[in-house]
Amino acid sequence: MSIVTVQLGQCGNQIGHEVFNAICGDIRGTHGLCSKKENESYHDTCKERFFSEEDSGVPVARAVLVDMEPKVISQTLSLAARSGYWKYDDRSHFCQKQGSGNNWANGYSVHGPRHKEVIMNLVQKEAEKCDRLGGFFTIMSMAGGTGSGLGAFVTQGLRDAFPTSFILNHVIWPYGTGEVIVQNYNSVLTLSHLYRSSDALLVHENDVVHKICAQLMNIKQISFRDVNQVIAHQLGSVFQPTYTAESALHYSRNPLGDLMETLVPHPEFKMLGLRNIPQMPENSLAYSAFSWPGLIKHLRQMLIANAKMEEGIDWQVKPPRLGCSIPSSHSTNRPLHFNTSIANLVILRGKDAHSIDLGSFQDPSLYTSWLKPRDAFNVWKTPRAFNKYEKSAALVSNSQFLLKPLDNVVGKAWNMFASKAYIHQYTKYGIEEEDFLDSFTALEQVISTYTTL
Repeated sequence: MSIVTVQLGQCGNQIGHEVFNAICGDIRGTHGLCSKKENESYHDTCKERFFSEEDSGVPVARAVLVDMEPKVISQTLSLAARSGYWKYDDRSHFCQKQGSGNNWANGYSVHGPRHKEVIMNLVQKEAEKCDRLGGFFTIMSMAGGTGSGLGAFVTQGLRDAFPTSFILNHVIWPYGTGEVIVQNYNSVLTLSHLYRSSDALLVHENDVVHKICAQLMNIKQISFRDVNQVIAHQLGSVFQPTYTAESALHYSRNPLGDLMETLVPHPEFKMLGLRNIPQMPENSLAYSAFSWPGLIKHLRQMLIANAKMEEGIDWQVKPPRLGCSIPSSHSTNRPLHFNTSIANLVILRGKDAHSIDLGSFQDPSLYTSWLKPRDAFNVWKTPRAFNKYEKSAALVSNSQFLLKPLDNVVGKAWNMFASKAYIHQYTKYGIEEEDFLDSFTALEQVISTYTTL
């Protein structure tokens, strides 16, 4: 089954380009470290998932590019074409000249309705090229105007036009120190609207990825491209082909459907986080050896201590002892920094991946009381190595990992809203104070449901 990617705004288009680059680099690489037959099967599944073939033999990304300024899209198109290994369809993009001025309301209430027909036609054409459509993967930032406002509008349009297709929104959480004065407003409006129309939100925090670049990748002067390449590697580690428990003999047909089924057991819980291990500069790989038990031990502790990378994990955090539990609404027995999960998915890639013991992830104390661990935990595997790592593991988790950043953003936005700061910038485009209040209410509900796990 195929996935159609919708790249929205500057951030969405730059990350989308790196994602296709990473995927293409992975299937072209000779580092599969597996049998020829295995490699061919992996290669074919990946091609069908992300690319369509043209007569020239150059794979064409199944993507629609949308921005309200032309610069980034034209750069992205030419960068892809120059690689010689893959390209975008020249007819699958839409841009304007005026931008959204970092204003969510401008993207959502002005550009969205004005350009809806053209954008949805492009998506429809891309969907019709798929023999079987698995769903949509949108990439956007929350802080600006086009990715966030237009992104929320387009997601709603996708839900209306494709009511039975899966929609996964990949969302970039802005730097805490701030890129845009009204980023908290934009973030609150984006998240509350996406929560209505999306099946799940997969979140990357800029601050976390920046830290990975500095501490794990040893990059001295970090550019947006460095950040985007780390994000693209992590996304590739989830979406490249794997065997699931149901499809042990064939590569999984629909990664979006499998992801939702595995990780979103209830529509009130849609926040997914992603962690990868190991992550290091390419020139260090030759001097590093990894064992599966070591990787799994680190990954589990990253989960329960809510550490975003393998450096600086708090090893003191332990799961609560079962048997001394209090009803969840008064869950004071939970250790302060313990990160409770609803559902987890571990993805293993590389040599001997099929023989790994993952019993430690089936510990009932990691999960909320209303799901059995056998339903809450899943694993996908493939013996084929990913992106130069002989062994690698990814963890996609539906847990309390975003509570603190979410509370922060909502709190900052509310403080500005209470003093009516910048509200006029939104009301002039038709977003009223009631719309803000609805958004605050929706996100307070999300915070409350995750807190009581």
